[in-house]
Order: sequence, then C-alpha cells, then structure tokens
Amino acid sequence: MQEKLFKYVVVCLLVSGIIQHGWSQGTSSNDTAAVWTLLKKAGKFYFNNPDSSFYFAQQALALSRELDFTPGEAASLNTAGEASRFRGDLPLALELQMAALPLMQQIKNRSGEISTLTFIGSTYNELMEHRQGLHYLLQAKQLNDKGYIPGVGNFMLSNIGYSYLSLGMIDSALWYQRQAYGAPGIGYVPPLKALILRRLGETHFQLGNHDSAFNYYYRSLQNSQNVDASNNLSYLYLDLAVLHHELKNTDSAFYYARKSITVENNFLRKRAELETTRLLTQLHKDEGRTDSILYYLNKSIALNDSLYGPDKYRRIQLLILRQQQEQQRILQERQAFKSRTRTTLFLCALGFVMLIALILLRNNRQKQKARLRIEKAYEDLKSTQQQLIQSEKMASLGELTAGIAHEIQNPLNFVNNFSEINNELIEELKNQKSKLKSEEIDEMLTDISQNNEKINHHGKRADAIVKGMLQHSRSSTGQKEPTNINALADEYLRLAYHGLRAKDKSFDTLTKTDFDTSIEKINVVPQEIGRVILNLINNAFYAVSEKQKQNLNEYEPSVSVSTKKINGKVEISVKDNGNGIPQKVVDKIFQPFFTTKPTGQGTGLGLSLAYDIVKAHGGELKVETKEGEGSDFIIQLSTNQ
Repeated sequence: MQEKLFKYVVVCLLVSGIIQHGWSQGTSSNDTAAVWTLLKKAGKFYFNNPDSSFYFAQQALALSRELDFTPGEAASLNTAGEASRFRGDLPLALELQMAALPLMQQIKNRSGEISTLTFIGSTYNELMEHRQGLHYLLQAKQLNDKGYIPGVGNFMLSNIGYSYLSLGMIDSALWYQRQAYGAPGIGYVPPLKALILRRLGETHFQLGNHDSAFNYYYRSLQNSQNVDASNNLSYLYLDLAVLHHELKNTDSAFYYARKSITVENNFLRKRAELETTRLLTQLHKDEGRTDSILYYLNKSIALNDSLYGPDKYRRIQLLILRQQQEQQRILQERQAFKSRTRTTLFLCALGFVMLIALILLRNNRQKQKARLRIEKAYEDLKSTQQQLIQSEKMASLGELTAGIAHEIQNPLNFVNNFSEINNELIEELKNQKSKLKSEEIDEMLTDISQNNEKINHHGKRADAIVKGMLQHSRSSTGQKEPTNINALADEYLRLAYHGLRAKDKSFDTLTKTDFDTSIEKINVVPQEIGRVILNLINNAFYAVSEKQKQNLNEYEPSVSVSTKKINGKVEISVKDNGNGIPQKVVDKIFQPFFTTKPTGQGTGLGLSLAYDIVKAHGGELKVETKEGEGSDFIIQLSTNQ
C-alpha cells in the first residue's frame, strides 16, 4: 500500500515533468538510465523507509554529477530533499530543495520548477514559517496558472490555503481549499483528496462551523482508510480530538487524541504526536490529573526538541544566511557589471571627445583651452564627489550618536549650571567678604560645597554613561557578574527610546518606570540580559506605534518598565498599551521564525533568542496579553545564581 501511495503522490508531485525532460536530453545511455533506476528505488522506500530512500537518492545524485546530467541531478536533489523532510531533517531538506530550484530553472522544466517551489513552501510550513512558505507557493501558483498541472496544482493550492489558515486569514484559506478540491486532477492522487477534506474541516472549525467541520473530518476519515493514508489519519484524529475538546466532549477528546498517537510513527506523524501530547496535557490539566500532566508535558518537550531542536534551527539560520549572501553576491555582480558598463561607456565617450579635441587642436588653439576646461570640470567633479561621500559618512555618524548625545547632555547641563552658580557665589564672596557675617559666609561656603558635590555627581553620571556605552559596544564575554538590574533596565529604556527617536522624529510615547530599590545586584551576563530587555522594549515601542497609526480617539501610547522582588526572584516587566497579541498565536510567539510583523519587518528570531537567553540564566520569560489592550512581558530571574 505504501508503494501505491508513492505511485500516486511521488510520481505526480516529485517526478512531475522531470523524468520526461530527462529522457528528452538523451537518456538512452545505460549510465543515465541507471540514475532513474536509483531514483525508482528511492521512491519505493519513500514513505515507509525514508533513510533508504535518502541513500538511493544520494547515489543517484553522485552519479548525475559524475555524468554532468542536470535533469538527473535536479530530480535527485528533490527526492533527497523530500526524503530528508520525512526523516525529520528540515534544514537539510530545505538546503537540497533550494539547490534543486536553480537547476529546474536552468533546464527550463516548468513542471519540475513548480514541484520544487511547492516542496520548499511545504517545508517552510513544517517549520511554521508560513509567510516564507507562502512566498514560494505563490511563485509556484504563478507558474501553474500558465498551464495547470493536475495533482501538483491541487497539492500546491491546498498548501497555499494551509498557509493562509495558519496566518489567520481564514476566508482566503477556505477559498484556496475549495479551489484545490474542485480543480481537475484531485482523483489522480487519492491520499491528496483525504488531505484536502481534512483541511476543509480545519478551516470550517476556525470559522466556528462545527457541523461542517465534523462532516469534512468524517469524509476525510473514510477516504484515508480506503487509500491507507496513515499520515493524514494521525492529524485527522488530532483534529477530531480538538473539535470535541472545544465542544466540552472530554471523553471523545481523550479517545481521538489517544488514537492519534497510536498511528505508526514517522516525522510527519511525530508532528501530529507533538500537537496531540500538548492537547492531552491540557485535557489532563482540566481533569486535575497531576501525574498524567507531567508525563505528557515531558513527552511534548522531548518531541519538540527532537523535531525543532536548537541545532536544527542554527542550521536553518546558516542556510538563510548563505542564501542572503548568495543574493548579495548576485546583486554585487550585477552592480559591478553596470559599473563596468558605465565606465566603459564613459571611457569610450571620453576617448571620442579627446579624439575630436586632438583633431581640432591641429586647426584651432582655442580647442586646447576647451580641453583644459573639461579637465578642470572633471577635477571639480571628483572633489564634489569626495565631499558628498564625506557628508554621507557624517550624516550616518550623526544618526548613530544622536541617542548617546541626548543621554550625555542632561548631566553636562547640570555640571555647567552648577559651575556657573559656584562662580557667582565665589565672586560675591570676594566682593562682599568684609560686609558679610560669618554665618552668611559659612552658608555660602556650604552652598558652594553642595554645588561641587552635585557637579561631581553629574560628572560621574556622564562618565558612567560613556563607560556604559563602551561596555555595550564590546562583545559579550559570557561571564556573569554582579549587575544592578534597575540601572540596566533604565539605561536600555533610554537608549531604545532615543535611538528610535533618532530614526523617526515623529515617534513619541509616554515612558514610565517603577523600580524596586530593595533589589540587590544579581549575577547575570549584563550584555545578554540587556539584549533581552532592549528587544522587549523595542517590541513595545513598535506595538504602540502601530496602534497610534490607527488614529484612535483619546489614545495615548505608553510603555512602562518596572522591577520587583518576589519570593527570591527578580521580575522585570515591560508593558505597553498597544494592540496586544491574538490568543490563537500567543503559544507560538517564542518559536523561532514566528512573527506577527509584516514580511520584511521581522525575522521571528528576537523573542526566540530572548527566551533562550533567559532560560540559559535559569529564569523564565512569560507574557500576559489582551487583544486590543496591550501586552506585558515578564522576565523572572533568580537572585541565587
């Protein structure tokens, strides 16, 4: 039955158009035929033994590269990528699929390019980076619109709908799932029909149409059992458990949740098992079963580490960095080409002008003066260019120092003011010494002394600001040291505010602080905890700024930072009155690559890194939020570190 599933899914999706293109490139030789034989073996083990599938795909890849056989190389990369996805190695899957994409474009294999873009989008969906997944899936749709490919098109449309559903755009999700179900070719891939029916049920569940959700779930269940789509069954049982939990049918919720985790394991089913263990944790929590809560909680943590451990996400980050570097390299090459072209044209034009000048020079001495004027104009142009470059550098430096200058200005104003007062008092003392009584002299001397203390205090304050800037600019040593949390929080609040003001003069918000003075110094890595506080404050400023753009009546943006000591722990709170976080995504905000910001304005790594830093300090990072009213991020650190 697994081979039948491969016949329906892999042949339709993975090898769509690739093998046909390969044979057209002269695959009658025994060597290139061996590539397709290896890929056929890889397909045989695709679902039930992805390790073997990956092994044969790697052999096919090595042989294709040895033969310089591009169609075989592209097909091998795609097969190895999907096998890696089923093995649970998402970073490798994404890397292989990204390598296959330019090859498909190079051999102009449209159907293969659509399949590869669809696989990349699906892998990003597995990583819960749905905006990035949607980016590639919509590219696949644009190509597919030029000539619909049955099976591949259905799978691609369904994944677009799944991305929109995960992003909370439910109407778009329902439209694309209906398109996927009604488009030609759904009968080519029986397991795909079960998948789309289940996703239609999930979409109706999000719309609150419980009866429709039940209807689609049971139709998907019947179809899954008919074609042995066990991948779909594990998720389907989970969806039924969630629906019964929503309807307070606790016994039914337990029944389907347990059925979900008994389905035979592979990576995709482990994803379902992870979600199911989280649901079982909540169900047992509702029933007050402490032992079961601990069991499923530990199990869900272990599954999460297995599927999305830090090592895998570091590899994803490196892959994304390499992609960015490659794109930057291509951009630089294009810019260099344009620059060379401009230079060549300029030199040609200059040569032509010089040639004309030399010809005319023989007949008219006045042309010599014209050439000298051209040279002088060229020198003036170079000088102007250097001045513009220097001005640009100074502008960048001014923007960088704006926040620091504002911080240092206050203590310097105090130093200058008290210095002037002291000068006036000393001058008065000199001029009126004979007329003043000893008590008045003592009083003036006391004032001078107090002013000097204030001068000294604010001078040290300015010195501390400068030292703080220097310490902030140095790389973290990773060593913990006794740190004044109140001072650290206050410093980063001011830095964040004035740094943002330096970039956007229109930004303005009310900032409040409430620090517990009883908190003593605690051992932390100040640069790392400062990075966490700075990230939370910047997020808070972003939240109130976005709400302010809505032009609500009587809305006054506000961000507050406070500390307090509770039961041997120090709490640092960063609170805003922005739009808050929707409850349906609160559990996802600390996951890597998840972001509520528009595409291009956030990577989704800030809160994830902040969460890891706080955990590494033995603390906790929590959030309390209410949609439409604001959010409160709370850092808890132990004082006994």
